[in-house]
Amino acid sequence: MSTRLVRSQSDRMIGGVCAGLGRYFGIDPVLIRLAFVLLTLHGGAGPLIYLLLLFLMPVEASIAEER
Repeated sequence: MSTRLVRSQSDRMIGGVCAGLGRYFGIDPVLIRLAFVLLTLHGGAGPLIYLLLLFLMPVEASIAEER
């Protein structure tokens, strides 16, 4: 089964972007969230990148929708 880059619906704080990235790359979503905070503090690109990914990444399909 191939892994798709999708926003998570089960493990989300705001939009599920960090959890989706963490699942795709096989790392803890907390590390992704910390990276976005660091990007925000050092240059301000964090929110812009997050918003772009929020609109570009598809939402994870639930089990009921796949059937």
